[in-house]
Amino acid sequence: MRAITSLSRRYLALYLPLISTDRLARIERQAGHAPDERPLVVVARRGNVLAVVAADHAAQKKGLYPGLTFADAKARVPQIRVVEHDEAADAQLLEAVADWCERYSPFVASQAPDGIVCDITGVDHLFGGEGGLLSDMRRRLGGQGFALRAAIAGTPGAARAIARFGRSAIVPRGAEASHVGPLPIEALEAEPKTLAALRRAGLMTIEDLARRPKKPLAARFGHGLTDRLAQMLGAFDRPITPRRPLPLFVAEQRFADPIGLLGDISLALETLTEQLCVELSRHGQGGRCFEIVFFRADGKIVRIQLLSGQPLKTPRTLKRLIEMRLDALADPLDPGFGFDMIQLCALAGDAAPALQNALDGRAAAGQAVGELIDRLSARFGAGSVQRFVPEDSHLPERASRIMPAISDAAGHGEWRSGGVFGVPARPLFLFYPAPKIEVIAEVPHSPPRSFRWRQMWFEIKRAEGPERIAPEWWRRTSDTRTRDYFRIEDEKGRRFWVFRYGLYAQDMAPVEWFLQGIFP
Repeated sequence: MRAITSLSRRYLALYLPLISTDRLARIERQAGHAPDERPLVVVARRGNVLAVVAADHAAQKKGLYPGLTFADAKARVPQIRVVEHDEAADAQLLEAVADWCERYSPFVASQAPDGIVCDITGVDHLFGGEGGLLSDMRRRLGGQGFALRAAIAGTPGAARAIARFGRSAIVPRGAEASHVGPLPIEALEAEPKTLAALRRAGLMTIEDLARRPKKPLAARFGHGLTDRLAQMLGAFDRPITPRRPLPLFVAEQRFADPIGLLGDISLALETLTEQLCVELSRHGQGGRCFEIVFFRADGKIVRIQLLSGQPLKTPRTLKRLIEMRLDALADPLDPGFGFDMIQLCALAGDAAPALQNALDGRAAAGQAVGELIDRLSARFGAGSVQRFVPEDSHLPERASRIMPAISDAAGHGEWRSGGVFGVPARPLFLFYPAPKIEVIAEVPHSPPRSFRWRQMWFEIKRAEGPERIAPEWWRRTSDTRTRDYFRIEDEKGRRFWVFRYGLYAQDMAPVEWFLQGIFP
């Protein structure tokens, strides 16, 4: 079980300098193509010039680096492979790697185009310390074909600067200044004109800049530069903003050997639900939104969310809902080469006090209904089980709104009370749009004596009304005529709800009749 604590923070910065060429190499490897030994460069148009934006190790050994024009690169090394830059694909791959990094910490922020920062405060002990965590990340990402550099420090700025412009290192607490000082001023990642001005002033390293008074620097280059410098030196910490909302609680299980059998997955889920529900109960909480994250050995992440209509903290119920959700997947869960880690997260929850049984020993009746809604929603999807909530409108088609039954959101109105003798004032079944009917009635205000609908005539024996509903003038709509509603019953006992649309001698348009609904 992992909880989020307020400690002196530690950050891991990950730098993927060859993400564009690594992506292309991964595609070729997954397609089963034979390795191509020719240098690979990725080009893109920069203004009016076609320039190199990425080069693999083989190309860099021959002197081809990002920023070089394509014409110069071709002149230096004629036998090169050239691929057009796909910025969207690189960004998608970076987000996928950031997803994968959540196996180490839920605090993960991506820094396009080639960086990721993780807040690893309080989680390094799960890997035998910060050194073990860093070694595990290098081994796994290296096995997936990524070239990377990484560093751990007390601020995100220091970790990022060391990973990009220094050597991979674990900076002891409070030692950021000594590790960042020798780095070039390019580690500030300021604008080119700012860096050029600093070099003209003879400031070549971060240490040179740190020795200068801060107020003149801020006046000349702005407070943004001095803030970045202070953060890199460890003077203050500016926490990262995680990509995803942080879960309330996380239970996870790692496997020495990846698992893929359904029995093993079910056993792991049983353990995780017990761990998570124990933690929820200890804090008096119940989960309303859960997420199961399956980490495949090949780096792919599978996320499955599960909603609950009531605060849930019972392991058996939670496991049953998870199994139903997995069974209902359109694409069955594919373990590939196996899962080496499974997480179960409670993303949202509510207070869940102990339930008081009734005097007859039975639990509250609403709990059974809530559990039924949860099971149906897990099986068929939250959008397939719906309910109506009241809205603040007198018009029948606006008086209610449909929403998932699993949601606890309330409407903006109140349900109308029933009529006399418990008879509903309005039918449960409404037509929308209401079909037009032919009516024989006395004018101007009498109810129908008979009406014709679907090629049939209905003779009316009883009628009640009218119930007048004025148009909602504050809405921008073409519905601007008054309605008079009648509850009517024919000679066979069938009951209808009809309305007259418009008023005689007041509306220029002809008065029309419509059938709004049918009473059961």
